[in-house]
Amino acid sequence: MKYNNLFSRGKIGNLELKNRIVMPAMGTSLASATGEASDEIIRYYEERAEGGCGLIITEIARIDDVTGIGTPCQLCVNDLKFIPRLEKLARAVHRHDTKIFIQLHHPGRENHARLIGGRQIVGPSAVMSSAIGEMPRELTTEEVENLVKQFVFGAYVAKSSGMDGVEIHGAHGYLVGQFLSPLSNLRTDKYGGSFEGRLRFLTEIVIGIKNTCGKQFPISVRIDGDEFLPGGFDLEQAVSTAKYLESLGVDAINVSAGTYETVNTIIEPIAYPQGWKKHLSAAIKKAVSIPVIACDVIRKPDFAEALLEEGNLDFVAVGRGQLADPQWGLKAQSGREKDIRPCISCLYCIENVLECKVIKCAVNARTGRESEFTDFNINGQGRVVAVLGGGPAGMEAARVLAIRGFKPVIFEKENYLGGNVRVGSMPPLKDKLTWFLENLIYQLEELKVEVSLGWNFDIEELKKLNPYSVFVATGGSNLVPKLPGIEDSKVYSVDQVLLGQTSLEGKNVTVIGSGMTGLETAEYLADKNNKVTVIEMLEKIGPGAYLPNLIDVVTRLKKYGVELIPGTKLLEITENGIKVEDIKTATVRELKADAVVLSVGVKNDPGFVDSIREQFENVKVVGDAAKVGRIGQAIQTGFEYAYYL
Repeated sequence: MKYNNLFSRGKIGNLELKNRIVMPAMGTSLASATGEASDEIIRYYEERAEGGCGLIITEIARIDDVTGIGTPCQLCVNDLKFIPRLEKLARAVHRHDTKIFIQLHHPGRENHARLIGGRQIVGPSAVMSSAIGEMPRELTTEEVENLVKQFVFGAYVAKSSGMDGVEIHGAHGYLVGQFLSPLSNLRTDKYGGSFEGRLRFLTEIVIGIKNTCGKQFPISVRIDGDEFLPGGFDLEQAVSTAKYLESLGVDAINVSAGTYETVNTIIEPIAYPQGWKKHLSAAIKKAVSIPVIACDVIRKPDFAEALLEEGNLDFVAVGRGQLADPQWGLKAQSGREKDIRPCISCLYCIENVLECKVIKCAVNARTGRESEFTDFNINGQGRVVAVLGGGPAGMEAARVLAIRGFKPVIFEKENYLGGNVRVGSMPPLKDKLTWFLENLIYQLEELKVEVSLGWNFDIEELKKLNPYSVFVATGGSNLVPKLPGIEDSKVYSVDQVLLGQTSLEGKNVTVIGSGMTGLETAEYLADKNNKVTVIEMLEKIGPGAYLPNLIDVVTRLKKYGVELIPGTKLLEITENGIKVEDIKTATVRELKADAVVLSVGVKNDPGFVDSIREQFENVKVVGDAAKVGRIGQAIQTGFEYAYYL
C-alpha cells in the first residue's frame, strides 16, 4: 500500500480505528433550530464516513442553553431528549466502520450577547477579547462548578446515544481554553492563580466524565499548542498540560492553535503552507505516550503520510479537505490522489457559518446540501450540451453533465482553461488554486470531455451541433473607467500583469482598486522588486473582502513596503503618472508612476446572453456570466444547473 502509515489501524484508549484519518470538529449550522441531529447533518457526516474517514469528531455541541449558545443551529447534548436523533447519527456513521466523538463546547467570552438572549457574555474573568469587543461577566465559583456538571452531563448524553467518545474543546480561546490561559484567567479562587488552578476546571470535567461514563469511555481534549499571543498559553504550557492530562487518564490530545484574536492560526487563509505548525504537535507527541491528533493545513495524502512517518503526530486531522472532497480517504487509499478535489483555503466555509448560514464549500457545491444533491440522474442519453466558457463554472458544469451521460463540449476563447482561477493562481502563495485547477482539468480528461480552445465565437458552428442545451459560462471582462489617458501604453489590466503578458520589474507601479484581486496583484508586483502603491476610492482598503483574508494579505504588503491609500479617486492618467482626488477634502494631486494597473472590478455581458437566448432554447447562465462573484458562486451555479438539467 502506498500510504502504509495513513491506512494503518490505530487506537484511542481501547477504541480501534480503521485508519489515521480524523475529521475534526467544524461548525455546520445543519442541526435543527432546537438542537437535534437533523437528517441533513446525519447525511453530511455519513458521507464523510462512507468516504473513508476513520474518526469523525462532530461540530461543537452545546452543554448550556443560558450562556453557552455558540451558533443558533448547533448540536445539543444538554437534555436527554436529544438522544434518539444522536443515536441515529451514530448508527449512520457506524455503518461504514467509522467511529464518532461528540465535541463538548462552551464559548465563554468568545460569543455575543445577541446569541444568548441579550444576556452578558461570561468568562473566567472580566477580560474582553479584542476580537469580540464585549466585556464578559466573571463567572462565580458556583457557576463554574455547575458548568463542570453540565460538561459531564453532555458526555453522559453522548455515551447514551451510542457515541464512541467525547472531545472537550479546550482550544481556540473558548471557555475551557480561557481558563487555561493566563491572559483570560485572572481569578483568585480555586479555578485561577497557579498553573494547577487554571487547570482545575478542565480537571474536574475530565474526572467527572470518567466517574460518570466509565474509565474505558474515550476522552480527547483539544488544546492550543500556542495561542500566539504575548503572555498567553504557549507551547511550554501546552506540553505541561498534555502531560498532566495523560496522568488524569485522558485518551488523546488534539493539537490546534490560536484564538479569535489570532484567528488566522485557527482557520488558515490560502497563504499558509501545509505543515506550518507541525512543531507544536511534534513537541507534544514527544512528551506524552497517548495518541496525538493534529490539524496542520493537511491537503494532500502524501503530506499526511510524511507527517506520520516523521513522528509529528499519530492521527491526521483533515478538516476542510473533507469538506472539499468527502471521499478524500477512499481516493487516497485507492491511488486516485489526482481525483481529490482540493481545499483552496479560501475561508468560504467559515465565512458562511459565522454569518449563521449553513456550511458551504467553494469547491464542492454539495457540502451542506448532501440531502438535496443525492445520486446523479443518469439520463443524458448522449445529448450534446454546448458550454461556452472554460472557467470554473463551465468546467464544473461540464463535469456534472458528463457524469449524467450528456455530451458536453466546452468552447473557450483563450488558449487555456481556468478563466479567472488561472489568473488568480499567479500571485505569490496561491499554489492551492493551481492544485484546484489541475483537479478540474484532470476530471474533465477522465470523463473525456471535448474541449475547444482558442475558439472564436461562431453562432453557425453552435447551431450545427443542435445542442440540447447551451450553458453560458463566459465569465466577465475587466472594467475600464472612462478617464483621460486611460488608453496610455503604461496602463495595464490585472490579466496582462499576472499572466506575464507584460514584464514589470524595478518600477514605480500604482494599482487602482484594493479588492482582493488588486491587493494580490500588488503583492505579485512587490515580489518582483517594484515600488507599489494601491489607490482605493472607498474609505477602507479591501471592500467586499472577508476580513481574515484581508488581514493576511495586508500584513504581507506592509512587509513589502506597499503604500495603501484609501479614500482617493483616480481622475486622470498623466504623462508622468496619475492625478487623484482626496474624497473628503477634494484635494487634487499628482502621483508619479511608471505603470498603472487597473483592478476596479469585473462586468458581465447581458447582451451576449440575450443573443444566445434568441438563437437557442434551454439556455443556462452560470458563474460570472450570471452574476459577478467568487469561486464558490461559480462552482455552485455550474453544478446546480447541470445537476437539474
